[in-house]
Amino acid sequence: MSSMPSAPSAECTVVVPVYRNAGNIAPLLARLGELHARVPGGIELVFVVDGSPDDSHARLAAALPSQAFAAQLLLLSRNFGSFAAIREGLSVVRTPFSAVMAADLQEPIELIEQFFAQLRADRADVVVGHRAGRHDPLIDRLASGLFWWSYRKLVQKELPPGGIDVFGCNDAFRRHLLRFSESHTSLVGQILWLGFRRLALPYVRQPREIGQSACTFRGKLKYLSDSVFAFSDLPIRLFTLAGGLGLLASVLLALIVLAAKLSGAVPVPGYAATVLTILFFAGINLLGLGIIGSYVWRAFENTKARPLAVVMATVAEPVATRM
Repeated sequence: MSSMPSAPSAECTVVVPVYRNAGNIAPLLARLGELHARVPGGIELVFVVDGSPDDSHARLAAALPSQAFAAQLLLLSRNFGSFAAIREGLSVVRTPFSAVMAADLQEPIELIEQFFAQLRADRADVVVGHRAGRHDPLIDRLASGLFWWSYRKLVQKELPPGGIDVFGCNDAFRRHLLRFSESHTSLVGQILWLGFRRLALPYVRQPREIGQSACTFRGKLKYLSDSVFAFSDLPIRLFTLAGGLGLLASVLLALIVLAAKLSGAVPVPGYAATVLTILFFAGINLLGLGIIGSYVWRAFENTKARPLAVVMATVAEPVATRM
C-alpha cells in the first residue's frame, strides 16, 4: 500500500475498485484529473486493487505521484470481490463526502460531479445513479434488465429502475454503512436498507472501450441469491404459503376421495386411506418447513447484528434557565 499527501482543501473522495483494468489506467487517470479540476477544492482518490492478476497496481503506483490529486493506493492480498474492495476503500476516506465509481469508465465522470454537487448542497445524504439506458449489446441489456427486475421483485421494491452501480454519500451515511459486518450480502441492499435522504440521478451507461467485464452470469446469479437471502424472507414465505395451500388442497381432495369411496366409485381397497394420508402429511410438512424457516430466519437476522434503528440526526434544545 502506498499513499500520497492529501490536499487540505479537498472535501470529496472517489473510491475506485480495480480488477483487470490495466488497459484503463491511463484514460481513467485522465478523466479523474478532469474531475479534480471541475470539483470545487479538488478531490482525493482511493484506488483499491482487488488482487488483480494484471499489472494494474504497478501502473497505478508508477502514475499516481505525478497526478494533481492526492491519492491512496491499496492492494488486497487476493480477489475478494468489488463489494469488499469498496468497503476497504470507504474505510480510509478522510473527507466529508465520498463517491464510488468503477474503473471501466462506463459511468460518466459528470455523474460523479453531480453526486458531489448534490451532497455539498445538502440535498441528500446518499445519491445513487440508476441507468436510464445503456450502450451495450442487446444480450447484455436483456441480461441486466432481467437481473435488476428480479432484484426489485424479490429483494427490494424501492430499487430505482435500471439498478444501482455507483453512489455518493456524506460522512454520516458512510460511517453507518461501514457498521455492517456481513459477508455474502448486497451493497445495494445495505444502501437501501439504511434509508436516510436519498436522491436518484439517471444516467446512460457508456460502452466499454477497453477490456471485458469480469462480471459473469454465475457472478450475477450469486449476487442475486446473496441479496435474496440477506434481505428477504420470500423463500420462507413461499414455503409457508405452499404448505397452507397444500393443506387446504388436501382437505378438499380428501372430501372428494371420501365421497368417491362412499359412492363406490373407488373400488380399490386402501386407495382412499393412502391418498388422504399422503396429501395431508405433504401439506403438513410444507407448512411445518415454512414455520421452522420463520424461526431460523429470525435467528439468522440476529446473527447479522444490524442496528435496530439508525439515528440520522439529533437536535438538542437548550434547557431554559429557571428564574
